Amino acid sequence: MASELNSYGFPDGSEIKTNSLVPEIKKLVEDSAKARDLAYCPYSKFNVGAALLAENGAVYTGCNVECSSYGGTVCAERTAAVKAISEGIRKFKAIAVIASNVRDFTAPCGICRQFLLEFGDISIFIVKSDLSSVKVYQLSSLLPEYFLF
Repeated sequence: MASELNSYGFPDGSEIKTNSLVPEIKKLVEDSAKARDLAYCPYSKFNVGAALLAENGAVYTGCNVECSSYGGTVCAERTAAVKAISEGIRKFKAIAVIASNVRDFTAPCGICRQFLLEFGDISIFIVKSDLSSVKVYQLSSLLPEYFLF
């Protein structure tokens, strides 16, 4: 576990019980799970949900949407971000991401990490598939040496 603290005061990589999170993050976790239930993933059967907290307090949710032409598939994190961005929102505080029970914790893919970093180095709460806890990171710690102009 790294010694640096993320913007919510947790050490990067720490596992936190969901019931001990502040209310806005606990709701973000719950919203990500609701979004996961809406995933369209007939090929992989790998449901993912995300909830993105904007600086203005609004929450934008997204799920993964698969396409038989795999390149057309959109991840949950980017779905949530594109919804917010298309409504003029550009500043974010945090994102919660949860996947189906293939593994306990599933971090965002590299494309999603880079995409989200385009809009700031936010806190990410990677939710255990049973919602009992989260692993928390500052997004840049998951993609060191990320690309920006």
